[in-house]
Amino acid sequence: MDKEAIMRKAEAGEDLTEEEIKVYQSEVKPKEQKYGKYGTLAKQYIEEHNFAKLLSLAGNLPEYLHGVDERAQDLYDTMYEQLSKKEKFKRTGDYMEDVRRLTEMQRIIDEAILTQIVYESD
Repeated sequence: MDKEAIMRKAEAGEDLTEEEIKVYQSEVKPKEQKYGKYGTLAKQYIEEHNFAKLLSLAGNLPEYLHGVDERAQDLYDTMYEQLSKKEKFKRTGDYMEDVRRLTEMQRIIDEAILTQIVYESD
């Protein structure tokens, strides 16, 4: 497959095969990066409080921020599983009490993610 031909075909708005789409996506990087909650918070924190880290990441910032989101999701999953086994976070059948317990569990997890991943000082 000729990459230039695929690029011309895509720019002309012609239909691409699945294989051509993969080649096109590997050649064209998205201009705007989208991050999750924690990647966005990490970016804001680095820009405001750790300019040296921002400079050291340079072209690797998108990968770093996506990594922050992935690590945050892993920690969330692990902590949610562990905390939901504790008696104080188990469901009671009372809607308001269950919401209170879930909110408290999410607050604890969010605090851990922020301190351990987002605001870490490398």
